[in-house]
This record gives sequence, C-alpha cells and structure tokens, in this order.
Amino acid sequence: MDQSSGEAARLEDAALTRAAQAGEVAALGLLLERHRAGMRAVALSVLGPGPDVDDVVQDAAVTALRRVGDVRDPAAVGAWLRMIVRNAGRSLLRGSVPSQPIDGLRLPSTDAGPEQRLEHHAMRNWIWEAMEELSPTLRLPLVLRHFSTTVTSYERIADACGVPVGTVRSRLSQGRARLATALAATADAPHADTSRRVRATRAEARETLAAAESGRFGALMTERWSPEIALLRGNSPVGGWGVLARGMDDDLEAGVRQRLAHAVAGRSLAVWEMDLLNPADDPDHCPPSVAWLMTLDGAGRPHRLRLLHPRPVPALQSLTSL
Repeated sequence: MDQSSGEAARLEDAALTRAAQAGEVAALGLLLERHRAGMRAVALSVLGPGPDVDDVVQDAAVTALRRVGDVRDPAAVGAWLRMIVRNAGRSLLRGSVPSQPIDGLRLPSTDAGPEQRLEHHAMRNWIWEAMEELSPTLRLPLVLRHFSTTVTSYERIADACGVPVGTVRSRLSQGRARLATALAATADAPHADTSRRVRATRAEARETLAAAESGRFGALMTERWSPEIALLRGNSPVGGWGVLARGMDDDLEAGVRQRLAHAVAGRSLAVWEMDLLNPADDPDHCPPSVAWLMTLDGAGRPHRLRLLHPRPVPALQSLTSL
C-alpha cells in the first residue's frame, strides 16, 4: 500500500469510526469487515491454527460493539481492533478470558436522531435488550462469556450449564448468530437502563449478605425470592429453600464471609460474583470465590440458582460448596 492509499484508508477509518460513535452502527459493521483479515492474522499469530482463532475474533468484535465510544484516535481504529484481539488471545492462553466480547455482526443501521447519540452505556443497553430475545439456553453462555469476570472460560461455562465443552462452543456460536438478528429486531425498541439495573442488583446482593450475617437469610428469601426457588447442580435440582438456608448458616458458623466483587443483571437473569473470606484458623475452608448464577421469574425474583466455584472443593457441606 503506497502512502497516498494508506492515508486514504486512515481517513476512511476515521470517518467510519466517528459515524459509529455518533450512532450509525452500520459503520461499525463496515469497520469490522475492513479489518477482519488483520484481526484474524493477529489471532493466528498468538494462538496458532484452531477453533479458538474464530472465537477470539468474534469476542473482539463484540468488545468493539460495546466500546467503540472509547476510541480516541479514530484513524487508528485498526490498531485498536488488533490490540483487542491480541489481548484476548493472550488471556485465553493464560486460561482466563476477560469479560469483553462478539461475533462479526452485520450491524443494522438506525434512524436515531442527534439526541440519541451512541454512548457506551446506550450500546450496552441495546446489547442486553437483544440478549433477552434469545432462548435461556443460548443466553446464559453468552452472558457468562461476555459479562462475567470469573466464569468466562469454556470449561467454567460448561460446569455452570451442565453440558460438555463442545456444546458450549456450539451454543456460543448459535447465540452470536442469533444475537445479530436480535440486535436488528430491537434497534428501534426502548432499551432499559442497564446501569440502573446493575446498581439495583448490586444493592440487592449486599442486602442479601447483610441479611445472612444478621440471621435473616431465610426471611429475605421468603420475602424476595420465588417460593419455588431451587438450587441446581448442572441442570438437576439438589434442593430448595431449606437447603439454601442451612448452607448459608453453616458457612457463617464456620466463619466464612462473602464480599461482592462483581454483578450484572438483565430482566431474566443475574450474576453475583463473590470473594470468599475464610477464617484465619481455616484458610482453605472454601475456595477464594463463588459465582451465584440466578435465573429470574417474571417478577424479577430469583427462581433457579447455580453456585459455581473456580475450582472444585472436596466436601459439599455448605451453601458455597453446593
């Protein structure tokens, strides 16, 4: 590429990036198509041939979808996209994929006016609205892959969903494809304020922990959770209200405390990621963290709960070990 054509490409990148930041989301689809070959080349250089290459490129595309407003030098958007791919590939090699993400979506255009300029939180609201259009089977793996901070690897998602790793890959692929369609279908729909919902679920998580420490966990479940609440391991129920209450009490009696580290929520599910604080005289009582994966009923109440550790524990004696 000669100097003049290179400068023309940079100017076109800058124009498309500014258009995407201003709300013309079709421009982002064009950017991804322009730089897909370079993004894939970076993924190949980091990971070598294999299915992870396409996954990392897809993840980087949704990171761009969520974060295009962060680009400070629109003319250098290609380098920004390749950096996202490189970071995601290196994280995958280390065994922890960051909560950034999706597919090379062909994004729809919208007729949004100047007052609806695209911002980071607005794009995130749209993504969540589209997520709600997916089936629960496809929604949970996508949310964990792209919005969790600890349950992001294929292996951990497989544990959470009670399916093989190969099924996780398949569901993520299907979910990304259907999300593209859902984004188009919800482009003009009202999008709930995700930031407000996240603040609310964080407050609820902290209130739940405070209630447990004051001996009111059972009362809180009765007041705020579905009366049909069920604890699942994989896809199989292993108990209900009584098991959860006893498990929490056992943990607290053992001196284990939980502290909220991260939370996300949509209309149909919520994820609370907790640090586990063990007593000084029993530092290995529990693993360092646990994720509460909650399916919500139509009233927004926890209806199904999965508890997932970053690694297995030897005994199943408490709430955090179930």
